[in-house]
Amino acid sequence: MPRRLPPLNALKAFEAAARHESFTRAAEELCVTQGAVSHQVKALEGELGIKLFNRERQRLVITEAGRSYLEVVRDALDRIAAGTERLVQSQASGVLTVTTSPNFAAKWLVHRLARFAEAHPDINLRINASLHHVDFAREDVDVAVRHGDGNAPGLHVTRLCIEKLTPVCSPKLLLGRAGIRKPADLARQTLIHVNDHNDWKRWLEAAELDNVDLARGVVLNQASMALDAAVEGQGVVMARSALAAWDMIGGRLVQPFDLSLTVPYAYWIVGPKATSQLPKINAFRSWLLAEAANDARRLKALERTGSQT
Repeated sequence: MPRRLPPLNALKAFEAAARHESFTRAAEELCVTQGAVSHQVKALEGELGIKLFNRERQRLVITEAGRSYLEVVRDALDRIAAGTERLVQSQASGVLTVTTSPNFAAKWLVHRLARFAEAHPDINLRINASLHHVDFAREDVDVAVRHGDGNAPGLHVTRLCIEKLTPVCSPKLLLGRAGIRKPADLARQTLIHVNDHNDWKRWLEAAELDNVDLARGVVLNQASMALDAAVEGQGVVMARSALAAWDMIGGRLVQPFDLSLTVPYAYWIVGPKATSQLPKINAFRSWLLAEAANDARRLKALERTGSQT
């Protein structure tokens, strides 16, 4: 059986008029005219077949039936208001589920989580590190950070940062008589590869070097492992700038040469359009962008000072 529910505006007008014992003051609260409040109350009385107010000496007096109904209406409106507030607050705080690749999680995101928690203590992050591209329609995920070309039909997409490919290594590989001074010195260094030799091949061709044996060195299937190996001084890795930024800013990795390669891919913040402007998602996206912008400024400062060479 369908519910018999009077119009919400009529209930609001009745509750405000009963509380103020005045149509005029109720109208001021609701930002409508006195006539509008009077009309809403009369329409409600007509639908109920019950008189809710009496006028006594130019004063509005609620009837016994009206007083009984007021308790029900006030309780219902209070419940609606409380439920609405909880719903709104849940969009500004609570759990935020984020999915991203293991490499991005390990080398970019995890080091910064304490800063996000400090800035947004009401938001509890749940990080899922996976190569699986989430289906937002089927999975309980709020936002993803993906590496690609930014083509995500039907989704809200924001580029996190511009990337480039550049060789990086531990500062200790620059030291001593055998230290790296120029690109040709790579011939006596161990190269660290990610998945294949293609990135190093492209860079060596751009540097016009033909004395470096690409077959030497270890091939790792995760960029995070390759960067960690480079931090330990095990060789020189061809790195994506976004993933290397944390270690470069911290001085654990340096860029021995100015030459870098542009790449067609970047990291993107991705999520459903319908929820893209929710406060907690906006807060996380803004924080990601601010962190990436800060990385860019600090890396630019390193380039200006030459501290990476």
